[in-house]
Amino acid sequence: MTNSRVTGVRSIELGVRDLYQSAEFYTKVWALEEVSADGDSIHFRATGGEHHVLTIRERPQASLLGVHFAAADRDAVNQLCARAKGYGVALAGDPAPLDASAGGGYGFRFETPDGLPMTISSDSVQHPNVVLDRSRPTKISHVVLNSARTDDQVPFFIDVLGFRLSDSTHMMEFLRCSADHHSIAIFRNNGPSLNHVAYELPNIDGLMRGAGRVKRSGFDIEWGVGRHGPGSNVFSYFIEPNGFVAEYTTELDQLDDATHVPQDASYWQKMMPNPDRWGLAGPPSNRMRAAMSGALYLSDRELDSGPGGDVRCEDIIGRKLG
Repeated sequence: MTNSRVTGVRSIELGVRDLYQSAEFYTKVWALEEVSADGDSIHFRATGGEHHVLTIRERPQASLLGVHFAAADRDAVNQLCARAKGYGVALAGDPAPLDASAGGGYGFRFETPDGLPMTISSDSVQHPNVVLDRSRPTKISHVVLNSARTDDQVPFFIDVLGFRLSDSTHMMEFLRCSADHHSIAIFRNNGPSLNHVAYELPNIDGLMRGAGRVKRSGFDIEWGVGRHGPGSNVFSYFIEPNGFVAEYTTELDQLDDATHVPQDASYWQKMMPNPDRWGLAGPPSNRMRAAMSGALYLSDRELDSGPGGDVRCEDIIGRKLG
């Protein structure tokens, strides 16, 4: 019998207001590659082997439609489904074959105790070719979720999905399902909502080249470049056209379950009170703070464009990609 735990983040699924303008951003600016499309949906791959790391679907409002996790095999999927059912969370149904146009596989859909949609699957199509371009993302590194009920969320991810606690701060709980320091983090905030999605770059040079491409395309670095405390990853944060926060990151700590000892909030407050080890990044912009809270994609309110005044998300897309 396999160890029934989640083994990684496969992809993120987002609702966007304009499918094709959003696709332009994710291909021309964020450097993903369209791999398949069906009606109101487009799937994009990174340079790694995963069939896709991002799905966008046209919706009236921007929204988080799903975080998709990997499991080792069908046996693990079945065990995880049974555990989720026993925990009492909402399930869309029993495990079943998944859409072949989206990489296929075998899995099930459920909601966290906060009501956020998730999927766990195995046996998805993998790309035989791995693209070597250090300025492009290789995979989803991690997803950070906002929650006003952190104490309810952390036990679910640990007890049901098999995550392990890596570190805790006054703001966040960092959870891992592989050697990566964290694949999920829960941010103490108003929620539930998406805080940000981090895409992994191969190295610092690749991150700087990628961040330079995004900046040249008209999207300012809203926070970074810096190096975090917990996880020690290099970061650069942007706000994409729908109001979601997207991060380029690299050099996330690799942990050994046998030796790693989680540190608590008091440790991190004493050893590293600022979120940037280097002290170069400064604080995140006000727009970044709002976007990380989910405020920019959860409403149709206007985004502050700086000295020139206010401009709607749709206008940003047209101006920066047009």
